[in-house]
Amino acid sequence: MTKLKFALYGDNGHQICAALKDHPSAKVVAIAKFAKIPDSLRSPGVRICDSLDELLADPEIQAVSLCSPLRKSQAADALKCMRAGKHVLAEKPCAFNEEELGSIMQTSRKTKIVFHEMGGTVYSQPYAKIAGIVKSGKIGKVIQVLSQKSYPWGEWRPRNEDIDGGLVMQVGVYNCRFVEHVAGVKIKDIDCFETSLGNDTPGSDCKRAASFIIHLDNGGLASAVANYCCPKSPSWSKWGNECLTIFGAKGFIESRNGGEKVFLAVDGEPLSEPDISEPTQNYLDMVIQEMSTGKKIIPHSLEKELSPTKWAIRANAMAKLHQLWAKQQQ
Repeated sequence: MTKLKFALYGDNGHQICAALKDHPSAKVVAIAKFAKIPDSLRSPGVRICDSLDELLADPEIQAVSLCSPLRKSQAADALKCMRAGKHVLAEKPCAFNEEELGSIMQTSRKTKIVFHEMGGTVYSQPYAKIAGIVKSGKIGKVIQVLSQKSYPWGEWRPRNEDIDGGLVMQVGVYNCRFVEHVAGVKIKDIDCFETSLGNDTPGSDCKRAASFIIHLDNGGLASAVANYCCPKSPSWSKWGNECLTIFGAKGFIESRNGGEKVFLAVDGEPLSEPDISEPTQNYLDMVIQEMSTGKKIIPHSLEKELSPTKWAIRANAMAKLHQLWAKQQQ
């Protein structure tokens, strides 16, 4: 079987080096703009390039995984890749504004080049199981969603949001995915407030916490928090802490600490703990299969996949408006 040939551009994010090591359907043939090159990529079969343009000039390369050194330029990088005939898998957020997001979707459709954001939340456990239970109607119509996404703080966090998108778009996008992809309800409107309280790093604009208020398309509500307040190991057992509760007309389903505990509570039934050990489809494998075959594998449309990113962009804009208003009142 011929393997899909990937180039990796940048290591500013969740680059897929480890996932492609010995992968049966894809391999890395070139990299560029790595601050530190992993030992696994120091191979005669992997070319080290100086720029994205050099990668794109290589006819052997079929797909590019983008973790652009400057996230603000990543939408432009993605468009350049697609126009060069290369499929794209992009770190979140893939765009900083809705115009860029629209251009990405339009270009993917026009060129028939596969584009995906690194957004496989609903395809992994416990969220695949939770989404299935909600979709089955077990808890009834979704009325409210409550979510939390927390990561450790450190002075190494980017001081400028242009580097990684900032807290709301880099972390808060998960909260929007929990609503739209896991709870299965479209967002109708979103508001957001954020604070840099606790960031004492000179010259840093990195926010420590954000709160979201969300109106749902079905008339329901959602609330969410995103922050850099989780203790590091060994004080906390995992890299971050995420919780999700979906309340329905008949009961609720709740995941604590990324699936460490999952509870299903439904009227008239004993409390249960759904089995989340069931295997799921690997998101990267599905992306590779789409790129290799040209067939639609991932069930979500690109518009549905990128909708949480759109709402994170809008939430970020609202947070900035609130900050501006607060300054004007001083």
